[in-house]
Amino acid sequence: MRFLKEIFYLFYPNLCVNCEITLLQNEKFLCTICKNDLPIIDDNKHTNVTLMSNFYGKVPVRAIRSFLFYKKKGITQKLIHQLKYKNQPELGIFIADWFGEQLKSSTTFVDVDYIIPVPLHSKKLKKRGYNQVTEFGERLSDILCVQYKPNILIRTSITKTQTLKQRFERFSNGKTKFKILDTTFFENKHVLLIDDVITTGATLEACANELLKTKNITISVATIAYTQKD
Repeated sequence: MRFLKEIFYLFYPNLCVNCEITLLQNEKFLCTICKNDLPIIDDNKHTNVTLMSNFYGKVPVRAIRSFLFYKKKGITQKLIHQLKYKNQPELGIFIADWFGEQLKSSTTFVDVDYIIPVPLHSKKLKKRGYNQVTEFGERLSDILCVQYKPNILIRTSITKTQTLKQRFERFSNGKTKFKILDTTFFENKHVLLIDDVITTGATLEACANELLKTKNITISVATIAYTQKD
């Protein structure tokens, strides 16, 4: 069996998502050098205030955490691209294993009752075949011992991919609509809303506004990445 694996790797080598060198058998998605170069966001007061600034005066968010800084042509962009468009949803597990332990040790979300993904529209879900944050969310659910609840918040409109929009369009993302199917399910609960990347926070804001139709709901946010301002 090991011999067959070695033959397979010879003809179909696993490549580092970032630098594209052949990975060793104990490496996954990133080589050791690129993994060490990941722009991990420090969990400190300054960065947390910066993350929260996207929601000040818009929607009440108790806490927000992101794992990686996102910059054009950077490692994080390549990871997200593979996760989102190259049929590699298992990258979400790779990231959640790391990020989840960080969240668990910080106790930021110790009282969360449910994890909710930002949903894809049914047409986009059918075309892509998966929501890029599903496996990420399910693994966070395991690590944090919190139930993953994907089907109560749904998306009712389909929009262009965020990366194809101009920046000013993102600020007025009024065409993106969401609907909560049961406004009583999350009553008196603390929910953790998850997504892949925060750019302006418009999509998460739209989701939060819909969730706020539930009485006495508390909303926190966790994302894989946060777009680093120039």
